[in-house]
Amino acid sequence: MALIEVNFFSKALMRPVTMNVILPADKVFFEEETEEDNKPFKTLYLLHGVMGNYTDWVTGTCIKRWAEEKNLAVVMPSGANMFYLDHPNVNENYSEFIGKELVKITRRMFPLSHKKEDTFIAGLSMGGYGAIRNGLKYHDTFGYIAGLSSAMILEKMDVADDSSPMFFEKKSFLEGVFGDLSQIKDCEINPEWIAENMKKDGIPFPHMYLACGLDDPLLPPNRKFRDTMRELGVDVTYEEGPGAHEWDFWNRYIKKVLDWLPLDKDSKEGLNSGNVGL
Repeated sequence: MALIEVNFFSKALMRPVTMNVILPADKVFFEEETEEDNKPFKTLYLLHGVMGNYTDWVTGTCIKRWAEEKNLAVVMPSGANMFYLDHPNVNENYSEFIGKELVKITRRMFPLSHKKEDTFIAGLSMGGYGAIRNGLKYHDTFGYIAGLSSAMILEKMDVADDSSPMFFEKKSFLEGVFGDLSQIKDCEINPEWIAENMKKDGIPFPHMYLACGLDDPLLPPNRKFRDTMRELGVDVTYEEGPGAHEWDFWNRYIKKVLDWLPLDKDSKEGLNSGNVGL
């Protein structure tokens, strides 16, 4: 399994950026490789949460091992604390970066499938919101969306003020990221608004997977979002389980996401470090 750290210049962000890429291109097989073994990889674009970066998923979960087992490429960028939204006034266009530029440049760099049905986006917390919102916005690119403990917090912003000790709950921070908080429900910042307009226009929805821990404070808004998506006709797989807003839960459920995705069931297991039997 190749774990590659990539630095490149982003036009959407107008600066160099770094990402991790898991690429199962170095599997060692004893039999001769076939054309099937060399086909382009299905790809998961995997987003971190607030205060995280491109290393989080590799250090916090077993995604590297599971991606190799599934013959899946995984691209893990950094999104700062900007909820993967565009801020053109300061050249921080994270939505364009995630939904367009990152897909385009990784397909240039690596042997990735260009098919919508082979291109997936997922994330946790802030990254869950980013995956859902941008997966719907760029529905021509992503065929499958997954959100774990997703930060579906738009309604909560109505009562936000600056008294919270957590910076990402302060009204001033939220206004800096989302803009006028009184307007966000009726624009493309709101995933529900995007989905409603997709339905009006007869646009097929990507498949969606949602999960949240039973002790997670984000459980109620995730349940509400699930219900709204189902009412709109989105194909939603929804799961709850023991856990709070923490890595033990995300480690368990990213495995469930990979099991849910349309990946090769008969992928050959390669030889790698640590599994040489005598």
